[in-house]
Amino acid sequence: MFKKHPKGLLAAALANMGERFGFYIMMAILTLFISAKFGLSETTTGYIYSAFYASIYILALAGGVIADKTKNFKGTIFWGLILMSVGYLIIAIPTPTPVPSMALYLSLTCIGLLVIAFGNGLFKGNLQALVGQMYDNPKYSNLRDSGFQIFYMFINIGGFFAPWIAIGVRNWWLKVNHFDYDASLPELCHQYLDKGSQMPAQAMDNLTTLANSVCLDGTKVTDLGAFVNSYLDVFSRGFQYAFMAAIGAMIISLVIYLANRKIFPDPSKKTADSAGSTTLSKEEIRMSATEIKQRIYALFAVFGVVIFFWLSFHQNGYSLTYFARDYVDLSVINIDLGFTQIKGAEIFQSVNPFFVVVLTPLVMWFFGSLKARGKEPSTPMKIAIGMGIASLAYVFLMIFSFTLPAKDVLSTMTAAEINSIRVTPWVMIGLYFILTVAELFISPLGLSFVSKVAPPHLQGLMQGCWLAATAVGNALLFIGGILYTTVPIWACWLVFVGATGASMVVMLSMVRWLERVAR
Repeated sequence: MFKKHPKGLLAAALANMGERFGFYIMMAILTLFISAKFGLSETTTGYIYSAFYASIYILALAGGVIADKTKNFKGTIFWGLILMSVGYLIIAIPTPTPVPSMALYLSLTCIGLLVIAFGNGLFKGNLQALVGQMYDNPKYSNLRDSGFQIFYMFINIGGFFAPWIAIGVRNWWLKVNHFDYDASLPELCHQYLDKGSQMPAQAMDNLTTLANSVCLDGTKVTDLGAFVNSYLDVFSRGFQYAFMAAIGAMIISLVIYLANRKIFPDPSKKTADSAGSTTLSKEEIRMSATEIKQRIYALFAVFGVVIFFWLSFHQNGYSLTYFARDYVDLSVINIDLGFTQIKGAEIFQSVNPFFVVVLTPLVMWFFGSLKARGKEPSTPMKIAIGMGIASLAYVFLMIFSFTLPAKDVLSTMTAAEINSIRVTPWVMIGLYFILTVAELFISPLGLSFVSKVAPPHLQGLMQGCWLAATAVGNALLFIGGILYTTVPIWACWLVFVGATGASMVVMLSMVRWLERVAR
């Protein structure tokens, strides 16, 4: 796989895989951790999640500016790894639950997330720039696409295994303390802390039933207050120990990076070589001001469309994870490893990266066969098709949600009644299969479209605007939580059907114009 590629590709891919492994450990459990640790609603958790996810992409722009200004790409990448490790440490340090001071401990968590986001900004784009320069060598230039596909594949290998580790560590700590995992308990525990004896009778019955069912040593719960405090503390510490596993992954990534630092190219040298030149490329000389404007308009039109894809796609770590927790039968997902069990809503976070690794060669083959017959659709058409596929994914989920009660109704149902309405895990697997196909039509092809259409002297800026569009989509993720808790479940997914479907229609209306601009 690596024989014909530059020497540093494997090292860069492994360093990135370690960092992504740690990152996806955190992303698999972040929303559930915040809800369990602080008792925040899905909506409030969504504001934090949206702000964090958006800041990752916004700060990637800042990371690129810092590397360009300092001419120290390798050093910027190094400090990115260090800062991310520090950020994970801040949120991994075990603290008491329920928290003695909401303002203090929630602020510490948010500070940790901000440090992680800034470290990610220093690392993410600059490592990609480093890999890109490996293929500036004419010897490897024709392998650029396959090189980035290998690099992307390693990202998703890390993303596949990360949720398993997160779940394993959390459930191990529960088992050490003679508790079993139950996804519904943290919310009920916080409800008890808030309302005590005033808690609705049905919710109290559910709490009592589940409390007795999760005590592995057969102890009968006689003091609900003591149980609630103990379970929440153990549950949250299990999450924080999983964050420590993310630190371990970061250390491995750092070691790999430092061990191979000398063989990596230095993008700053290329920048320095061209800094004093004011010679315009042939493309820029031929390109009129009108054409430049048309290209920029076309790019911003695409940026506007993909905002709605990322708003819908990145619900995977937010409203879709809550859906898996509340409405999916998790009892059939139970891999007993002796010292721990692999079960929990977070496991579905591994499905998307698995399908990315499996489906990427098939999608490449599919487009290749169409190209050989002269029938390959243009990149704008592929993006439009991808938006349509994303819409179908939410149609699929909506169909299985028609008979499900709204979120607020669950609190009036018995544990047995809730279990009776849960859907099969295959619904989530099918959903992520369709969403992954949509991702492969949009994400890499969008980057390709930007690199092709952007005026030569605005390549960096336009790639930055692509990241900014992703950030805007992520900043709106909280909408999913508001819908999830206020409207029928099927209606929540209908909004995403409409958003992606309307984006497909808009994209189709612009295809001919975009194709002309891209020639």
